[in-house]
Amino acid sequence: MIDLHKILKITQKIAKKAGGFILSKLGKAGKLEFKGERNIVTEIDKKSEKIIKAYLKKHFPNFEFLGEEFGGDINSEYYWLVDPIDGTNNFSHSFPVFCTSIALMKDKEPLIGVIYDPTRDELFYSIKGEGAYLNRKKISVSKIDIISRSLLATGFYYEFKEQTDTNIEHFINFIHHAQGIRRCGAAALDLAYVASGRLDGFWELGLNPWDTAAGLLLVREAGGCLTKLDGDVYDPFHSDIAASNGIIHQKILEILSL
Repeated sequence: MIDLHKILKITQKIAKKAGGFILSKLGKAGKLEFKGERNIVTEIDKKSEKIIKAYLKKHFPNFEFLGEEFGGDINSEYYWLVDPIDGTNNFSHSFPVFCTSIALMKDKEPLIGVIYDPTRDELFYSIKGEGAYLNRKKISVSKIDIISRSLLATGFYYEFKEQTDTNIEHFINFIHHAQGIRRCGAAALDLAYVASGRLDGFWELGLNPWDTAAGLLLVREAGGCLTKLDGDVYDPFHSDIAASNGIIHQKILEILSL
């Protein structure tokens, strides 16, 4: 039987260590590489993922590891899903909206989720079944019950020219219903903000498991709701997600179906 509280403490420590390293390099992203026309990766992404992987492997040698930059294996019961810098485009421009996201998974279910925003020194974390927290304070989703008073967030494909559903039509539809829409550029933070009540809902297409695994747990543990865009059950290996405080979730799904 694994000790989730012990694992959480170690995960929090490495998330803050990696976040501190990333913050020290803000404005010094170094050489940029392109994984597509707009999708970039920096030297700091790679170095940060190596730091996180080495630390986690040292403490948990039997847990496998899947990261955004170097991939990995997920053949074992327990494994890590890691995004060293969610919001790389922001980071590369010194735009201070990015984070480190780490989740411990069992099969397709997150057991631990940690998201650290080094620019604000905000540590979001959760253990399955034990609530969601921000810097030791318990958090919960908002109570907004009318879509016209809701603040939502979304994002767009890097390689949108290759997509048949670019999310632009959804964006336009929500403009006519929501109080406001934000495009922050870091899906993990968007989910953390839904969990903490800063956002009332979030939807996006084309995400990867390391983008959403930690945030998925935070939203659930904070009392929120997550599904696929069509309302079906969501797990991090689905690329499309709708998340909310639960109260306005059905309305969000209705607008997404337009």
